[in-house]
Amino acid sequence: MQADQQLSKSLKPRHLSMIAIAGVIGAGLFVGSGAAIQQAGPGILVAYAAAGLVVILVMRMLGEMAAANPETGSFSTYADKALGRWAGFSIGWLYAWFWIIVLGIEATAGAAIMHRWVPGIDQWIWALLLMVVLTLTNLGSVKSFGEFEFWFASIKVAAIVLFLLFGVVAILGLLPGVPAPRLSNLLENGGFMPNGPGAVLAGILVVVFSFFGAEIATIAAGESENPVDAVKKAVKSTVWRILVFYIGSIAVVVTLLPWNSASVAKSPYVAVIELYGIPGAGTIMDIVVLTSVLSCLNSGLYTASRMLFSLSRRGDAPRSWMRISKRGVPAAAVLASTVVGFITVGLNYIAPDTVFLFLVNTSGAIALFVWLVIASSQLILRRRMGAAAKDLQLKMWLFPYLTWVAIISIVALLVGMVVLESTRESLLLSLALAAVVVGIGLWRYRKDRGNTRVEHDGGPAAQDAAEDATVGASPAS
Repeated sequence: MQADQQLSKSLKPRHLSMIAIAGVIGAGLFVGSGAAIQQAGPGILVAYAAAGLVVILVMRMLGEMAAANPETGSFSTYADKALGRWAGFSIGWLYAWFWIIVLGIEATAGAAIMHRWVPGIDQWIWALLLMVVLTLTNLGSVKSFGEFEFWFASIKVAAIVLFLLFGVVAILGLLPGVPAPRLSNLLENGGFMPNGPGAVLAGILVVVFSFFGAEIATIAAGESENPVDAVKKAVKSTVWRILVFYIGSIAVVVTLLPWNSASVAKSPYVAVIELYGIPGAGTIMDIVVLTSVLSCLNSGLYTASRMLFSLSRRGDAPRSWMRISKRGVPAAAVLASTVVGFITVGLNYIAPDTVFLFLVNTSGAIALFVWLVIASSQLILRRRMGAAAKDLQLKMWLFPYLTWVAIISIVALLVGMVVLESTRESLLLSLALAAVVVGIGLWRYRKDRGNTRVEHDGGPAAQDAAEDATVGASPAS
């Protein structure tokens, strides 16, 4: 492995399209939405729409910066330029930490499904096998990552499209054996907001995190032949992806079934599939959820490794992690992410209710921190551009007004996490972790401010250029 090689540019448009779609369709949509519906009733549609609006604005801002300057480090490198090196360092490490924790969560969820199918093999063995397979996939080549993600996402998309088609037919009363509910389930059983607007506001906090991952497309775009076009397509498609896949499918659930039924609380999508009269609904949903889990594992490992690689190239992580294999993969960064990922999987079995739960809670609010940094960076960088902003290929709508709307909304969500008892601990632990990382970043920034450093993801610090030539000529350890 050599330090002076470049990342492979082998992701194709079809890969990036599906990566963008997969980023906003996680297992949480199929499994976690039941609890949100039980909390807010049909009014959960308002919560999904409000959370989706915030994500659409954030993605538009990120798209503006990414189209102007595609970077593997994405928003972390933009934070470097807008807020200072401490900010790029801090948000990069927090983001990598989030996805490494996700590896432990998703590997365990996938192993639970596999164990139900093959109970003779212990669950921890399944978790280990899933991690090993996807680690090898990410080490092989970025194209193999893209192919896996393409097919994983294709299965998810096909499942939701069929779910929606059957749903529309059932709502219109055209599905044999299923009476048309009309608007009864939306307006009866306590009304559209049976638990009041407060429950809908609390629901926003529950569903907002299910949208996290849309930004992966801007990171992956750096490994495509035409990153600018890839970013523009991914960002512009965010609106319909959220409208169709999230709001559309949830609308089918709350229209066809009473929001307070036990089957909706347990698994809303299984309940609707059973209503359609399709046999084996539970098994079908297990396959879809397993696909979502594998997709999240695959993209989580990819995303964490690329962020660690970017941090390394900017001098904010061990320099060995910037080495690239002959296949154009940052193999050292992949392995670094995997090692910690394996540890989190182990902790999920050894101490699920103590150590692992603590680690999960430390990452609970990182999504909002990332979005806030993206919005703040776009606000600053756009203002610095002045008249040159007219040449941007992708622009934030109604700048700076909608940028401020996004910032205020994200801050309001953070305040809501303090107010809501169920999310308070997670926010406080996330803030504590962020305070430590930011403190380290500020210390590093003060220590290094006299040095000449690069302002982009294109290479290491200038004062280390001579050393780079030596490292690049030597074999990897």
